[in-house]
Amino acid sequence: MPIRIPKTLPAYEALGKENVFVMTEDRAAQQDIRPLEVAIVNLMPTTVDTEIQLLRLLGNTPLQVNITLLRMGSHESKNAPPGHLEKFYISTGKALHRRFDGLLITGAPVETLDFEDVDYWNELAELIDYSTANVFSTLHICWGAQAGLYYHYGIEKVLLSEKLFGVYEHQILHRKVPLVRGFDDFFMIPHSRYTISDEAVIDRCNDLKVLAKSNAAGIFLCMAEEGKQIFVFGHPEYDRLTLHHEYVRDKEKGLPIQIPLNYYPHDDSTKKPDLQWRSHSNNLYSNWINYYVYQQTPYEL
Repeated sequence: MPIRIPKTLPAYEALGKENVFVMTEDRAAQQDIRPLEVAIVNLMPTTVDTEIQLLRLLGNTPLQVNITLLRMGSHESKNAPPGHLEKFYISTGKALHRRFDGLLITGAPVETLDFEDVDYWNELAELIDYSTANVFSTLHICWGAQAGLYYHYGIEKVLLSEKLFGVYEHQILHRKVPLVRGFDDFFMIPHSRYTISDEAVIDRCNDLKVLAKSNAAGIFLCMAEEGKQIFVFGHPEYDRLTLHHEYVRDKEKGLPIQIPLNYYPHDDSTKKPDLQWRSHSNNLYSNWINYYVYQQTPYEL
């Protein structure tokens, strides 16, 4: 799928080197089609890396997608390169005057805080509320999934005794749901978080359908309203070395961090990590774009 992004966005050059089909605005304007409109709320501390990771996955189907990057106007990011957000992102306030086919809300390094204590919570809650009537499908990722469950269903997150950190095996529970079409019975996905959503409460919620879970990491994937709201408790977008960089970062900060589970060969952090989740990650995003965005939206947005 050609994704339409500015040529000056760092992801443009990085994805071009990977042969991911990216398209400039000039070329897109010459095509007589209605591209999908997808917005990304990027709350991750690794701003540029996360852009590349998500755009790589969104560039894996034959559909054309216009990408709009959103930032929290009520929060001053200290992680993006100087001027990056101002140049490539728009505030959520401007997004509230538009409609989108799809919306992604990423994780964020605020999971140990109560939701209302996050400085941009009210702004994010307003966007989530707006999306219920103006977005056809919203994909919530990691903390974004916890925030979505809390906003829509009042489901609290639970603090873990230690960081859930590594690559975990998951099992498909409802194979016929299009979101997991093409998945193996068991598959691996990275996790990196200090909290978990209460599995028992999710199971009791009749509006939520759990599609995949892990004995060690809990629920990975659930959805509501036939895919209008999708919750992903993990990081399928991660690169091969993302967990490695997090491990090194936490060690340098003196944080109590264990070596990531099922990641390094023989648990040797000097070895190149095994990439065990890329195919299922591509499958997940392709299924989301195809079955829950493209096939649901009218030509006139």
